Amino acid sequence: MSSYSSGGVKRTLSGQWKVDDSNMSRRESTDNLPNDVCDSVARFGHRPSLQGSLMEDVRSHGRSIAVFTSGGDSQGMNAAVRAVVRMGIYVGFRVYCIHEGYQGMIDGGKHIREMSWADVSGIIQLGGTVIGSARCMGFKEREGRKKACLNLVRRGISNLVVIGGDGSLTGANCFKNEWGTLVNELKTEGLLNDIEVRKCSHLNIVGMVGSIDNDFCGTDMTIGTDSALHRIIEAVDAISTTAQSHQRTFVLEVMGRHCGYLALVAGLACGADWILIPEWPPEDGWEEHLCDKLSQTRTIGGRLNIVIVAEGAIDKHGNAITTEYVRKLLVTRISHDTRITVLGHVQRGGSPSAFDRILASRMGAEAVLTLLDSTPETPAYVVSLDGNQAVRVPLMQCVERTQAVAKALKEQDFELAAKLRGRSFMNNLYTYQTLSHRKPPDNVCSADGKTCQSGYQIAVMNIGAPAAGMNAAVRSCVRASLFKGYGVYGIYDGFEGLLQDQVKLMSWGGVRGWVRDGGSKLGTNRTTPEKILDKVAEQFRKYKIHGLLIIGGFEAYKSIIAMSQNRDKYPEFCIPMVIIPCTVSNNVPGTDFSLGCDTALNAIMDICDRIKQSATGSKRRVFVVETMGGYCGYLATMAALAGGADAAYIFEEKFTIKDLQEDVYHLKAKIADNIQRGLIVRNEKANDYYTTDFIHSLYSEEGKGIFTARKNVLGHMQQGGTPSPFDRCFGTKIACRSVNWLVEQILKNKQADGSVYTNDPGTACLLGMHKRILAFRSVKGISEITDFEHRIAKDQWWMKIRPLLRILAKHESTYEVEGIAVKAVSDSDNDSS
Repeated sequence: MSSYSSGGVKRTLSGQWKVDDSNMSRRESTDNLPNDVCDSVARFGHRPSLQGSLMEDVRSHGRSIAVFTSGGDSQGMNAAVRAVVRMGIYVGFRVYCIHEGYQGMIDGGKHIREMSWADVSGIIQLGGTVIGSARCMGFKEREGRKKACLNLVRRGISNLVVIGGDGSLTGANCFKNEWGTLVNELKTEGLLNDIEVRKCSHLNIVGMVGSIDNDFCGTDMTIGTDSALHRIIEAVDAISTTAQSHQRTFVLEVMGRHCGYLALVAGLACGADWILIPEWPPEDGWEEHLCDKLSQTRTIGGRLNIVIVAEGAIDKHGNAITTEYVRKLLVTRISHDTRITVLGHVQRGGSPSAFDRILASRMGAEAVLTLLDSTPETPAYVVSLDGNQAVRVPLMQCVERTQAVAKALKEQDFELAAKLRGRSFMNNLYTYQTLSHRKPPDNVCSADGKTCQSGYQIAVMNIGAPAAGMNAAVRSCVRASLFKGYGVYGIYDGFEGLLQDQVKLMSWGGVRGWVRDGGSKLGTNRTTPEKILDKVAEQFRKYKIHGLLIIGGFEAYKSIIAMSQNRDKYPEFCIPMVIIPCTVSNNVPGTDFSLGCDTALNAIMDICDRIKQSATGSKRRVFVVETMGGYCGYLATMAALAGGADAAYIFEEKFTIKDLQEDVYHLKAKIADNIQRGLIVRNEKANDYYTTDFIHSLYSEEGKGIFTARKNVLGHMQQGGTPSPFDRCFGTKIACRSVNWLVEQILKNKQADGSVYTNDPGTACLLGMHKRILAFRSVKGISEITDFEHRIAKDQWWMKIRPLLRILAKHESTYEVEGIAVKAVSDSDNDSS
């Protein structure tokens, strides 16, 4: 395969980057290291010392990039900086960090520092930004930008990675546009020579959006948003316990001066009674409706109420709605014991979530590769997330659309402002409005669910192991169905419960509070229907089930397949059926994400952080951690990426004793070079012979004199706990969408006698996210890409990310470029956010 060289890498025509280590130098002094470690230092391309004439020669010829953080800080910025530095070094760049944002760029000197691979060790789990951030008025003046240009050119920097909000990115684009004139002025003034001008004749810019508000158009999720939601939901869950004890109402203020995303999604994730956001002000007279709703909630037995207010909340006339105003309203009109909690900068703090660490790592790598591809004519790009696809979007298109939202809000065109936020924002809003009613409309369905206008029933059940998000999905299914006039049968304990008539009509109020709970309130087991199809069909007929929603893992997937394949024998299965994948293993084919895997991933990551911290005093220790997942290595791989691990062993990627030995030598070299701790992650079924005990013993024996080793088997801790904000919201939204689809299919396949009949393979399907699209896919089609023996998909998207894990851990690897360039801001139909 032909290839071309760029810095320290080669790019093949298939779009892959591969390390070219022919020019990598051996460590200048390895006299004090064991022989095998010396060999490993050379084999894995240890970067030479920054001292000496050899490095000076490399500096004069290599391309340079700089990364900085600007504006408000957000969790995940450090992970992004780490990824830029390490991927930059990997592909042959000289990489600088600019401390204190644009101010540091202007001040120069010690604020612009060249980075080594080890300089970003141990920062992935830290909140904030270790390189500092500052709001800089000086950069808004041309003279300030001129000073910044001089400082960059003198270091040979003509490529910038900007991590910040729309203001920071707009400033970078302005800097890019006037770069040429600034350089020429500096040359005319005698501050730059011809060589410097020729080397830095143009400036390339790529941005990553770091903002907890998720207020930037062009990406589904900004770096820091998910972590901020974790802080909010942790606070709401904690407050809920004391509120229930004293029958109190809490009014929470969350950040979002110009964007209501945090308030909206937090409201979805905790089942808030009311939210107030800038993009969708309440109708006139909203105060009366709010008081009436909260009063009636107490009348039917509710003991707490949650109202979430975005700090920029306004009414239809542009008047601010404050938490104090809401508190006084509830105390005065309905005498509720009401308290205010302003979360403030707590939302910016704490360790980043697994989602933010992985997002920042992926985006950081793509930012570097975007710069590597750049030419003088390349426009400034923002590396964004569209569904589960990394994309490169023209920066100014995103900025202009973001500014258009602010303009619409200023002009009080709230409908336009909400639409400009994107389809996902509108879907969130619609879902919240549907599910947050006190009860379904009286003319559609009774609150107890026993009398529904349509006369049709939808059944919902859980199959497989319990996973976080199951209850959120069931709650959403029940309320969305009742809101449309469809009765809902809750089938307890799966197919076993169905045969024992553990079937109950669900009510609107009966699922109140379920969104916050882990496990499965309906009960679940792994029994599948293949051997009891006749009895299952009989029960379907008995309860007149017209549509079926199954929430579960691989067993749920097999159950839908079994019933759809036997429709010719049992007409009771000739109804629309859909599965929502829900398993910590994320092994169900047809979707990039399963409900529950985000919560499990955060649990693993938190434990790994604590494990690494436990070695702070002892130093030089390697931990071997075993995760769940069956034969699927998703949890091991993503936990390793989020935890900054050195290696992850999984079933899908075969490894030998030689691979294990090389990894040991590699880790010995790193620890001998002052990296204090190592982390190895192993999937529970990675290999029958190279067990967790074996790997622990291997590292213990081979690491003698360099490090000690410990092992941890995490077990069912990964299945427990409260659901993450992502799993709560994702479960809520996709269950609501599943109900919409079931209702559509019931009406489409309604027969003259009122029954429902369909044997179309497309009516037995799975709802899942695939790259940029959330779509229904036939289980018949998905079965063709399924490895049933090992209960995994034959092709798994996250396998393409594994090389990034190796690269960031300083291994050689081949990385496939993930990002695709798009010409315009996307508004694809996805609900990843």
